[in-house]
Amino acid sequence: MKIISYNVNGIRAAINKGFIDWLKAANPDVICIQETKAHKDQLDLTLFEEAGYPYHYWFSAQKKGYSSVAILSKTKPNHVAYGTGIESMDFEGRNLRVDFDDFSVMSLYLPSGTNDDRLDFKLNFMAEFQEYVNRLKQEIPNLIICGDYNICHTEIDIHNPKQNQNTSGFLPVERKWLGEFIDSGFVDSFRHLNKEPHHYSWWSYRANARNNNKGWRIDYHMVSEPLKDKIKRAYILPEAKHSDHCPIVVEIS
Repeated sequence: MKIISYNVNGIRAAINKGFIDWLKAANPDVICIQETKAHKDQLDLTLFEEAGYPYHYWFSAQKKGYSSVAILSKTKPNHVAYGTGIESMDFEGRNLRVDFDDFSVMSLYLPSGTNDDRLDFKLNFMAEFQEYVNRLKQEIPNLIICGDYNICHTEIDIHNPKQNQNTSGFLPVERKWLGEFIDSGFVDSFRHLNKEPHHYSWWSYRANARNNNKGWRIDYHMVSEPLKDKIKRAYILPEAKHSDHCPIVVEIS
């Protein structure tokens, strides 16, 4: 099974940049999308169905044009979970899960912490999300959490670690949380198979950052430990340019 995660920074803008043709060519079994910035009634859903995804699920923020996640699938899941049931999280439309026979796939969009209020919100979100996942794994041990975590884990995941050590997304408290999240029973699928530096999934629009590959790796497929030996490939697609992020891929046998 081929699973893609992609923060599209606005699905309507991405469609205007050729997202649908790219999706047909990439041909994943499941694609988890973050930051759709749209409600379902604002979209022509036949575009996704004609691209080969008759099963599509959308969980949007209460605020229009903000946040929001989606999952498109070639096969019908057994169950769809909209949100986490945690009120302080779900109003921003940041979590959607589909359950199949042998595993579940989640599309996650963790908040950024670009100012003090949002950093506090992010830290609270992370703590509550960890508790939610701890409970969920008791029920669903085979879990793949795909998405934009808005955190670089280690220095190899960011182009200039020293300059960014006080920047949200690379703060010690954020990195510590992500490390502990992985230690709670997950595998960073890309880093599991790829140890080389200079692989990123997000670039600032400023200072020609993408062309110079001055990026951050903040998008992950976190695969629960019971599935570790089933990870066959994990890679990044920087040539896809519908967003300031690029897609990431994991293939599970």
